[in-house]
Amino acid sequence: MITVDVLPNLAFLFILTFARLGSMVMVLPAVGEQVIPRTFRLSLAILLTLVMLPVLEDTAQPLPLSMPALVVAIVREIIIGVAIGLIVRMVMGAVQVAGTTIAFQIGLGFAQNVDPAQGVQGAIFSNFLSMLAILLIFATDTHHYLIAALYDSYRIFPQNGPMLTGDWAELAIRTVAGSFQIALQMAAPFVVFGLIFYLGMGILSRLIPQLQIFFLALPVNILLGFGLTAILLSTMMMAFLDYFSAHLDLFVSP
Repeated sequence: MITVDVLPNLAFLFILTFARLGSMVMVLPAVGEQVIPRTFRLSLAILLTLVMLPVLEDTAQPLPLSMPALVVAIVREIIIGVAIGLIVRMVMGAVQVAGTTIAFQIGLGFAQNVDPAQGVQGAIFSNFLSMLAILLIFATDTHHYLIAALYDSYRIFPQNGPMLTGDWAELAIRTVAGSFQIALQMAAPFVVFGLIFYLGMGILSRLIPQLQIFFLALPVNILLGFGLTAILLSTMMMAFLDYFSAHLDLFVSP
């Protein structure tokens, strides 16, 4: 039976759970984009909180006896939620870095459009890879790792546990380094292609100075870049999905 004494503790648990899950939903890729309405994200956060609430009831910390302790507990959950969401978004940033690098190598760096993930101008090729990555995450059920990470975050970072700021900083550094590494691996064939192509165009311009090399090189560069993209796109995205899944394993307890 639910007594009057249980209600304050239940309300406190709901607030803490909503603070962490809500902050995660607001910054996670796919569901936390600026093009997604805030009401939808808020509704999703409340729904996830209601789903998680029964399984977290046994691990809840007691209701603080002072207002400062209550505020500290809520702020702590918000920080943890934002940190986990930003770590995942850093992983998604690998696709945007790779897409921007590829766009400049194949002559599409000047083709800019509004990036729905960031809300700023970005290369169209980068936007395409970002949307494709999100589509593949849902198509391959990789988003189940995100759902598992929501729950297992309470095992790895319990509500009454330490903040582990040193581990967070190390994880953020490793994530940034790993994202740049996988981005460079995805864009490596295009970087090599760009070096060879522009070197050949430079030699050709020296051999035939009368030739308008810019008007010849640009369409050929784009055409060859599209052909190389068609050949390597599946390999690039599979490499990213493997990296994405492996990184989310850090937040899923065995």
